[in-house]
Amino acid sequence: MANKNHGGRYLRKVELLHMIVDLFNSHAGEVMDARRIWRELGLTAHPSKLLCMDCIDDLLLDDYLKEVGRQQYQLNTPTQIMEGLFHRKSNGKNTFLPDNGAEPILVAERNSMHAMDGDRVKVTLLARRKRHMREAMVTEILQRSDRQFVGTLIVRKGYAYLQTEDRTLANDIFIPKAMMHKAINGDKVVVRIVEWPDESKNPIGKVVDILGKTGENNAEMHAILAEYGLPYTYPKAVEAAADRIQGDITEDEIARRRDMRDVLTMTIDPHDAKDFDDAISIRDITKGKSSSSKLYEVGVHIADVSYYVTENSIIDKEALKRGTSVYLVDRTIPMLPERLCNNLCSLRPDEDKLTFSVLFKINEKAEVKDYEILHTVTRSNRRFTYEEVQQILEEEHEASEQDYDAPGDFLAPIEDHEPTTRFEPGSEERKLLIVLNRMAKELRRKRFLHGSVDFDRCEVRFHLDDKGKPTGVYFKVAKDANKLVEEFMLLANRTVAESIGKVPKNQKAKCLPYRIHESPDPNKLMNLSDFVGKFGYSLKTKGNMSDISKNLNKMLAEVHGKPQQNVIEMITLRAMMKARYSVHNIGHYGLAFEYYTHFTSPIRRYPDLMVHRLLTKYAAGGHSVNPAKYEELCEQCSDAEQTAAQAERSSIKYKQVEFMKDHLGETFVGTICGVTEFGLYVEVNENKCEGFVPLRDLDDDYYEFDEKNFCLRGRKYHHQYNLGDEVEIQVARADLYHKQLDYKLIS
Repeated sequence: MANKNHGGRYLRKVELLHMIVDLFNSHAGEVMDARRIWRELGLTAHPSKLLCMDCIDDLLLDDYLKEVGRQQYQLNTPTQIMEGLFHRKSNGKNTFLPDNGAEPILVAERNSMHAMDGDRVKVTLLARRKRHMREAMVTEILQRSDRQFVGTLIVRKGYAYLQTEDRTLANDIFIPKAMMHKAINGDKVVVRIVEWPDESKNPIGKVVDILGKTGENNAEMHAILAEYGLPYTYPKAVEAAADRIQGDITEDEIARRRDMRDVLTMTIDPHDAKDFDDAISIRDITKGKSSSSKLYEVGVHIADVSYYVTENSIIDKEALKRGTSVYLVDRTIPMLPERLCNNLCSLRPDEDKLTFSVLFKINEKAEVKDYEILHTVTRSNRRFTYEEVQQILEEEHEASEQDYDAPGDFLAPIEDHEPTTRFEPGSEERKLLIVLNRMAKELRRKRFLHGSVDFDRCEVRFHLDDKGKPTGVYFKVAKDANKLVEEFMLLANRTVAESIGKVPKNQKAKCLPYRIHESPDPNKLMNLSDFVGKFGYSLKTKGNMSDISKNLNKMLAEVHGKPQQNVIEMITLRAMMKARYSVHNIGHYGLAFEYYTHFTSPIRRYPDLMVHRLLTKYAAGGHSVNPAKYEELCEQCSDAEQTAAQAERSSIKYKQVEFMKDHLGETFVGTICGVTEFGLYVEVNENKCEGFVPLRDLDDDYYEFDEKNFCLRGRKYHHQYNLGDEVEIQVARADLYHKQLDYKLIS
């Protein structure tokens, strides 16, 4: 406030502006006339009153205030009080996300009322001046989130605290001795906050679960799941409900379905898979031996999970809550109970199974002449691994040329019993497998010709010992065997989407969850074009999206096998939008499909289960479902997918650090895969383990960050470290707690 002894006559304009702003912020929503403003600020001198009115005019011009009557003023915000979600950050720059979908609003720590991440809160908006960020103040916590925190318990005399890397908390969580629940020093624990007194810097929590000793593999994997709010145990009530499901297939049920048990059918999966939710069948249906073009019936058979999991049942509710199976480095956290995913619904060899199928009539040129979508009963003749199929294709000289040079081992057949179908050289079964491979190659060729983007990045995998410790690194490379399955799954998904969404112009399509992928942002494409240009590659950003996709493929093909391949592919992926689920179809840019959905993996993805149910409902003549309800389900599933992906990346990062911990002091050749104002990220070429080179360690010059050119440039000697440069590094530090590798630059 002004110094009332002087009546405010010595105030500078900038000081008075701040005083007026603070006054209106503290009386949000109130209307104040000039006299009240003078009185509140202690302005009695005539010059100070004139200066005050001059400041108010400036604030009116900046739309900070609005005049609601003659010399009556109010904060110029459309709604002073709002409700929404609070998101906490450890740096104190918290945000409020309004329910109305408006942009996030800053909430300073002093205005947070100690709200926690995910709390539903009521806020009062603090008006924003021009060129200033809008702020809000929490006035009420409407509903506490069920947020839990994971970390290492540090025990001191009479109390303990949780040491956590959670980025939403700036302070450790204090845990009274009575709330430790038998946890001891060094345990990895899950903690829930019970209160946060106004006068305290630290929240108070209680231990709700003990995961094990910090550093133990099981404890660390469970900690990653708990960190992302993912379940690490399955509810016993749900498992009991699954155990009560009758597994026998009745003759009446078989009679209601197309019986496909006499058709050659096979599953092709990773060697360590336990749930087989898709199978492929093939038979020659050419009429007459004199036909110049053979016609085949190819079936894509998907486990009929919807037969066993009824909507709104206890199993269904748990599956929806999870949204997806989660794949960590050493384990799978299934969406469904084990009895369903590994038994009743798994298309195991030599067992009758209920399936939902797309049957294609397709010729040797991979031209689909007709299709049916129907419920079936099938019987897999053979369980293949990808490696076994690849070995057959290579023995028959049917594999792509690049497959012979790509890494990969031939694994022995994985069978618990003698297979009924041998696929011996010269056999009819082997010939039909080759037909499938040729069709898949043609489908793939047409897809890329139409504008599908070719993203075939290798994935890092670890050899683990019996304690979960990584002993080696290998790369998962997609070869023809993988692509065979992929192309027929894509064909089935696209066909199902078209069957519902593709209707005459005068008709309205029924509601269906689509898998959509938006076109890339033009500005990101321009930046990508500039970036690849520095390596001598060109990328056109003009023309329609099909032309742009073809140019992307051309550029990705040119960079294949080059030192910059991994970096350019990574930057290209970042330029793309994320695929998601929605009932509002806009097509799938990456695949160049006008209609696309997920139908082929209901064991591990909830959207596929929704699609199965809707197909059954519509086939029986049912009306379209409520789009708003299903859009909400789609958003929930998209969020679950992103969370699962983050947990998977976190588990990979942990294993990378654990693996490199045994290589401290050793040197490797790597590629700069990230450049920031704080230093360089380097990925080791031979094992893809990424580490950080801090800027402070680059002590041969003063380096400045050039964001536009993705480089650090020395001010004195002008040496540059560019994205994509090959460098030699030494492993300096492997911090498992922070999941962080630090490298030292050798050259």
